[in-house]
Amino acid sequence: QVQLVESGGGLVQPGGSLRLSCAASGSISVIYNMVWYRQAPGKQRELVARITRGGGTNYADSVKGRFTISRDNAENTVYLQMNSLKPEDTAVYSCNADVSVYPQGRGAYWGQGTQVTVSS
Repeated sequence: QVQLVESGGGLVQPGGSLRLSCAASGSISVIYNMVWYRQAPGKQRELVARITRGGGTNYADSVKGRFTISRDNAENTVYLQMNSLKPEDTAVYSCNADVSVYPQGRGAYWGQGTQVTVSS
């Protein structure tokens, strides 16, 4: 099986920064896309940023220019650098990975989520 563990969430003032990490472990053969999602109270889950194995990225319009997704394939880890944070960024952030696992095959795995709160 595969475990995804997020870290780096917390309370930050508007305009501040946080860096989230999501580390994958287990019987991993290959990790394809890695994605950060977020869900605020009373709202639907939304895609924040995606990164391919080769490093291609795309972002939600609401975070473009403020957030940066990156990954370390050797460490099976994806990062989300969040700058110029706004109160509307407050949410539970979760990572998702498309993983090839030996011997079961390919599947999608989720982390448990980490809370990000932006407030003065």
